[in-house]
Amino acid sequence: DNTGLGIFSKNNPGSVLIEVPTTMALTAQMPRDTSNPWISSLFSEERYYADAPWWVKLSLQINSFQRGISKNNNVQMTPWIQALPTRFDTPIHWSSLQELQYAFLNDAVQLQRSQWKEQYNSILPFIRKDSSLSSLTYTEFVWGCECARSRAFSGSSYSPWNPAPLFFTLLLVTVYVGLDLGTLEQAANGAAVVFCATIFQNLIVPKILKNKTYVICPIIDMANHASNTTKITANVAYEYLRNSYSLSTTTILNKNSNDETQQHQTEQQVYISYGPRTNDQLLQYFGFVEVDNPNDIYVMPSLRQWDISALEKACGRSFGNDRLVKLERAGLLGQREKVATSSAEEDYSSRASTASGGVVLSRTQGVDPAILQALRALVSTEEEWEVFAGKAIGNFATQVSEENERLARLAAKTAIQLELDSKPTTLEQDMELW
Repeated sequence: DNTGLGIFSKNNPGSVLIEVPTTMALTAQMPRDTSNPWISSLFSEERYYADAPWWVKLSLQINSFQRGISKNNNVQMTPWIQALPTRFDTPIHWSSLQELQYAFLNDAVQLQRSQWKEQYNSILPFIRKDSSLSSLTYTEFVWGCECARSRAFSGSSYSPWNPAPLFFTLLLVTVYVGLDLGTLEQAANGAAVVFCATIFQNLIVPKILKNKTYVICPIIDMANHASNTTKITANVAYEYLRNSYSLSTTTILNKNSNDETQQHQTEQQVYISYGPRTNDQLLQYFGFVEVDNPNDIYVMPSLRQWDISALEKACGRSFGNDRLVKLERAGLLGQREKVATSSAEEDYSSRASTASGGVVLSRTQGVDPAILQALRALVSTEEEWEVFAGKAIGNFATQVSEENERLARLAAKTAIQLELDSKPTTLEQDMELW
């Protein structure tokens, strides 16, 4: 197994393998982080830290620990810092991106380089000169960003569990009833209001405000990723009442074994899911790809850049210019100018297709349905275009006829084959190198 460090266990489903108190975790709240005064105080103005992207905030925290700056004197982070990888082999470090043979990912990495450099240059001048963080180099900054990108998980922001208000309420209820100031029912109603208000403020309000927290949890961050649901054997959760993060098994770790004794006694690596990551994202920010990744996509050039004459030849008919005009107005031909798109976005497939104008091919649905709709209009006969659809692109959202559908899919297949033929090497040649 070439996955590097990992977490191994032979525990049964539901077992808590690791529990880490939140005081040991690195956190960055979005859109604004006011929960880390120990790091924001290192800046001339708090806002330069508070309003930075989450991965910048976590990079600064990691580099602070590296310099011996601590957020809590009772928490020793040095062993964890020393266990972090000292270097990464992700595409941002490659001298050439030509071997990717993939224009979309090439552009995404170039955008990443410019964004990270811009963030470094914009934040460094505002770090207080009397802080050891002021000597932060760009190489160290990038290292911290890569640690953050590859080890953080995210979720809704929650206020930590604080039992003090409930204890105080219990005391008031005792006094209220003991002094006969009212009935037990009245006291219970008041206590229920306090309890509900606490839950609402700590759990519900953050979700309403859509606040998000990015977390790096030492030790738990060593768990490796799997996209295939049959391989995922554990889950990370926030334990609200215990104010901690836990890693728990979810299935029998050796479920493929027929020997029940072996299922419970042989240690196996624990896998979690980093989320529905495409291979583009995994390579760019984690440095690996997965074979048969169910979340994988490929972003082709926009429909505007396709070889229309080759599609017409394959389909045996010419495409009316009025169709192209309508597709242009509907925004289905893609951007006239290249628009850089980051593969770090949460809604990656959507961003890939809309911002760059690229055509998304996915394992789950094949060709982007909007592009298939455009191709139905493009290959339509005059009768289908004028009579059936009334020259409206929206009327091609579903199958028009069996022949139209066949030609639309043939056009897509031809474009995909042309994209494959444009690559300098074949899949077989690439596999030989691997």
